[in-house]
Amino acid sequence: MAHTNCRGNRFFQGSRREFLTVGALGFLGLTLGDLLRLEAAKAQEGSASADPTFGKAKGLIHIFLPGGMAQQESFDPKPYAPLEYRGSFGTVKTNTGELFSENFPILAQVADKFTVVRSMSHGEAAHERGTHNMFTGYRPSPAVTYPSLGSIVSHELGPRESLPPYVCIPNEPNPYAGPGYLSSAYGPFSLGADPAGKGFRVRDLSLPQGVDEQRFARRRTLLEAVNAHFASLEKADAIQAMDSFYYRAYEMLSSAKAREAFNLEAESPQIRERYGYTQAGQRFLLARRLIAAGVRVVTVTYGGWDFHQQIVPGTKRLAPALDQALAALFSDLDASGMLDETIVMVSTEFGRTPKVNGTAGRDHWPKVFSILLAGGGITRGQIFGSSDATASEPASEPIGPEDLFATIYHLLGVDYEKRLIGPGNRPLNIVRDGRVRRGLIA
Repeated sequence: MAHTNCRGNRFFQGSRREFLTVGALGFLGLTLGDLLRLEAAKAQEGSASADPTFGKAKGLIHIFLPGGMAQQESFDPKPYAPLEYRGSFGTVKTNTGELFSENFPILAQVADKFTVVRSMSHGEAAHERGTHNMFTGYRPSPAVTYPSLGSIVSHELGPRESLPPYVCIPNEPNPYAGPGYLSSAYGPFSLGADPAGKGFRVRDLSLPQGVDEQRFARRRTLLEAVNAHFASLEKADAIQAMDSFYYRAYEMLSSAKAREAFNLEAESPQIRERYGYTQAGQRFLLARRLIAAGVRVVTVTYGGWDFHQQIVPGTKRLAPALDQALAALFSDLDASGMLDETIVMVSTEFGRTPKVNGTAGRDHWPKVFSILLAGGGITRGQIFGSSDATASEPASEPIGPEDLFATIYHLLGVDYEKRLIGPGNRPLNIVRDGRVRRGLIA
């Protein structure tokens, strides 16, 4: 039975015995009939957990392409449209019989492992607002800073295996990737370094010089005593968050398994070469290692796709590394069996205008664009939805961020209709007005 009390940002789930204390019904103004109706409603709300697809996924790799990747130059090339509308490149046939831009020949050969959504749509043409949509599932609001998907998962499901539940590679990419109105304790752990860089090393993930394990343990005990003292004086979010961060840092430092998850050198040269010694390749490979070790959500950013000018050379510069690394990631996850329980979402801010502009580029276009989804219960090898003949707007199965996030949360085992306590003690749905899109789920 769900009480209306809250502890932290969660609604408190009390037992029936706790609720049925002497005078409790009368105090709350409830009759026995009211109670039974509430229990029936709660049982209906909990029916999602009985769905065999609920919680099928154990982790999520979110690959974000900032700036806005063009649908025409990637996964919706429109080769039969009038010349001024079609993609700027030739096409390549996938192993499922579809057409991608010729920029993605390797991905085309593993298209049976993922779904292309060609009907993604929202109404925000500004970078900040489009990014907000695609990290939170909400339109921006001047009154509320919404939490990112990673922070929601961190809040709802918590850490595993002495690892932070939410990691950003190489860094937290924007303000909307953070915890929003949740405690800052649910923000991401950022590497502070690029896995593609020479001598890559995660900051603060090794003991300081001259500090052995015994001295390290004494420091932890001392810190816990100090934290307990200050916690008894003040319950501020900053203090609780700092305590949480220190605790997780100590967990990682003291766990050889956690430290090893970040060790790219443990991968063979052949595997690293397969992904590519590029930003995309080494970032995606590290994301796979972290998910395998127990991190729940890894957000990876790659490139800058805001090609208002010269979209052809810009795309040629970024696409090959993405093509190689993403195909390697899908194949690697599939071969190891991890793809069955790991979602991969490749998203971007918005699409690009149907026509190439006067400077050989394309401008912002949120009405329709393409994303990729794979694993964790997502149907393999399909095209979901379509754009119209000129890639101007959805022609079938339009899907907005709220439905996308509802579907992802459902597969991860998060009740997307649950209400958390936002600013001013206002209850806010994890996703508002969203629904699970069954056509995406196997």
